[in-house]
Amino acid sequence: MVITAARDRVVLAMLLLSPGRVLSVDTLIEAVWGEEPLATARGQLQNCISRLRRILPFQTIGSDPAGYQINIGPDDVDSVVFARLAAAGRRDGDPAPLREALDLWRGDALSGVESETVRRAAASLDEQHEAALEDWAELELAAGHQRDLVGPLTDLAKRFPLRERLRGQLMRALAAAGRTGEALAEFRLARDQLLDELGIEPGRPLQELYQLLLSGGAGPAATSERPVVRSLPRTVADFTGREELIDRLLRRVAAGGPAVLALDGMPGSGKTTLALHLASRLGDRYPDAHLYVDLHGHSERAPLDPAAALLVLLRRLGVAADRVPESLDERIDLWRGELAGRRALLILDNAASSAQILDLLPASPEALVLVTSRRRLLGLDGVHPESLPVLDEAESVALLARIAGDRVFAEPGAAADLVGRCGGLPLAIRLAGARLAHRPRWQVADLVKRFGDAALPELAAESRTVAGAFALSFGQLPEPMRRAFRLLGVHPGRLFDIPAVAALTGRPPDEARDLLDDLIDVHLVEEPEPDVFRMHDLLHEYASALAAELPPDERRSALHRLLDLELGAALRTLAAPRLRSVLRELSLPGLPGAELAETVADPGARLERGRLYLGALITAAIAAGRSEYSWQFARAAWWRLSTLGYGDEVREMFTRAQIEARRVGNGAAEATCANYLASIYFRRAQFDDALALVQEAIRIRRTLGDPVPLSFSLGNLGAIYSATDRFVEAAATSAEALRLAEHAGDEHAVMMRLDSRAMSLNRLGFFDEALRLQGRRLRARLGAKDETDIVHCLLNLITIRRRAGRIAPPAAERALRIILRQAIRIQYPEVAAEARAELGDVLRERGRFADAADQIEQALEMFDQSEEVRFRARAFNTLGVVRREGGDPVAAAELHRRAGELARTVSQPSEIARSHLGLGDCATDPEVARSHWLAAVEIFTRLEVPERHVAAARLAAP
Repeated sequence: MVITAARDRVVLAMLLLSPGRVLSVDTLIEAVWGEEPLATARGQLQNCISRLRRILPFQTIGSDPAGYQINIGPDDVDSVVFARLAAAGRRDGDPAPLREALDLWRGDALSGVESETVRRAAASLDEQHEAALEDWAELELAAGHQRDLVGPLTDLAKRFPLRERLRGQLMRALAAAGRTGEALAEFRLARDQLLDELGIEPGRPLQELYQLLLSGGAGPAATSERPVVRSLPRTVADFTGREELIDRLLRRVAAGGPAVLALDGMPGSGKTTLALHLASRLGDRYPDAHLYVDLHGHSERAPLDPAAALLVLLRRLGVAADRVPESLDERIDLWRGELAGRRALLILDNAASSAQILDLLPASPEALVLVTSRRRLLGLDGVHPESLPVLDEAESVALLARIAGDRVFAEPGAAADLVGRCGGLPLAIRLAGARLAHRPRWQVADLVKRFGDAALPELAAESRTVAGAFALSFGQLPEPMRRAFRLLGVHPGRLFDIPAVAALTGRPPDEARDLLDDLIDVHLVEEPEPDVFRMHDLLHEYASALAAELPPDERRSALHRLLDLELGAALRTLAAPRLRSVLRELSLPGLPGAELAETVADPGARLERGRLYLGALITAAIAAGRSEYSWQFARAAWWRLSTLGYGDEVREMFTRAQIEARRVGNGAAEATCANYLASIYFRRAQFDDALALVQEAIRIRRTLGDPVPLSFSLGNLGAIYSATDRFVEAAATSAEALRLAEHAGDEHAVMMRLDSRAMSLNRLGFFDEALRLQGRRLRARLGAKDETDIVHCLLNLITIRRRAGRIAPPAAERALRIILRQAIRIQYPEVAAEARAELGDVLRERGRFADAADQIEQALEMFDQSEEVRFRARAFNTLGVVRREGGDPVAAAELHRRAGELARTVSQPSEIARSHLGLGDCATDPEVARSHWLAAVEIFTRLEVPERHVAAARLAAP
């Protein structure tokens, strides 16, 4: 498998750099196009993803509201295997896994991928490689293999002349081999190169080794006569995951990075465990003192004040109680004096704030401080902050297995479900694993089943609970933040934005923004992309439990405000004429939640992002006794989501809404649901299902006697007739629909019916009338400035004029390229795909067969994405003509056969006829050709379409 397209290689590289993690569309666009992407970048990225999906195994690339992710096994990517082996070697002190990891390297990482973002990631991978080389060499030296290392280390020192640790290892190997002079010469060479390249002297460790070799020594001298202190708590033996983060932090420390590393994260994210693990890995660098103090920033005790913390630390250093002064300033001076000159490692655990730890930070540059906190410590200067993410699925399953045993691997599906319910939160996984470990007869699936709809009650072991960890953070919030957090539990989704929080809380948007910022700082909410917020599943469950304790009126008011906002924002995705029509259809006096809905910057992107939660929103509305929201949401969201190909979400909404409308006896709403539910089956060419639903809608609407909705349903019936090549019936039905719309005086309904009437007449060859109706529609749409209808109308006009032979190919090409650009700009993929297919046919006429094939293939990709199955047979037939006229009749015949098979499955006899026409044109046997042309003539004649003359001409030719 070879990926040749440069953009596809960049996208695939980005996904592989973060396996199993969702990368936002904006992140991928920046990686491909940099800081100034093309206007069409989003659409082109979708094309890249489609091409990769065709090449890679099924479901390798998945979608998420936030972007895309690649789903691969733990052994499928060398960088992942490398990190795992390297971590194992370091953890176990065994050079063999490190050697195996190093053998995976075949050159510079990601060479040949042209992207600044990817190159930065490649530089990080190369840095990991070099660090692993050093760690492997250190373990080999410790094993007494100095003589064997001289040759490899000499080569490595030449490749990486500025890596001082590597140079020191070579010096030690030479000295152990009795070649002290060469070892000293290596120091001088290193010194010259560092001065020439960087203008700096070698670091202290290398200089100390040089002095030691000069004096004839073989190991580091003692650095202090003061007693060594070890007061760190026990670290867990089953620490798992976070290899990339740990490697990055270790490299930062080794390179002389900041003296303070601040680890923050949500409750239960494993901050203390990680700090202790880092301390165990870094301990040898800080031989004089290892100190720990719990600052109780988030615990049942009051936070430790700085004076009390200093007392604990000084006593652990061995300072007698009578030497510890009373005043804070004097304790600070004594503390920093005691640490002066000591290479000490200090863990300040569970910090409440920057102010709490400011006085505890050593002045000595030889000390390293690891701080953990649930709060982002924004008030510290010169500190490297690191926010801990949750574990990915592979890390989560590995941790579960280390606690619960190998039976976890016997149930991979259940294990994935379990860690998914835990949300990758280390504390939750540990508690789930402990429950399994103490119940050896349980299967993993048994615990998943016990979770049911609520996981938190099951995530407990003795006094340790996930809910308890959350409660400590919640209890320390000021009242406005507590109220906002509770009300987020009313929201049925996990993604939300500032207007949603403003609606829930009843606060202005700027105050909602401030509340969200504060909740982000304490890791109760996260912001995966600008102004898009997310709550961890378990935190949302906890918030929902708290929301249930609110007064019913407050919950109900918050939900109603949210429902109004969501409906109003969904309606804002519609152009003005369409919006007016929908408001009348739904009997709404105006835009619900207008004040907040109008603050939504990009309603279309917002709806697309939150589409997965619309079903939950409908459920919440029905549970609150507001059934009308169910069909109102579905109707408001239909245009945008169905246009972008999210048919499953639309179908689910309308199905649930139809059931609810029927339950409450709302015939108009039931007919509306049937009508728009049919559109999804129509797009997927499931015409029998679509026909049954539309006929049901027509039956109800004839009973109700409302002409405008009836006009829409009749128009849809005509569209089904047209798509299944029942053109005479389509023309008659669309004529009735147009009369009803004109009689009712509904402009939007008239415009829709003009289109369906014109296109059915076009298929029957009545081009003058078809052009007149489309021209009338275009003039009205230009006046209304409805971009979606304008671009659709222009495409249909070009299509009719081409069929009528009233536009030359060069003019058609220019017009179609303009239409294509506009369709992409306004995110109208259905029209963009049709325009590409039509453009491909024009390019064929102009003899540009390669360009024609490229356009039609892109159209087929877009039809796949938008679920427009009904256009595929036509596109395959057109591509077959391109291949034949381009000199490849074998490929052409295969495409025509494929078009014919597809057309038979979706009841499109005109494309079956075109398939026969193309197969006859490709045939080398005159009798075979004639039989295909006869079949084409018979079908076209039955359909009463002009193509019968084209087919008949084939038979008449000598």
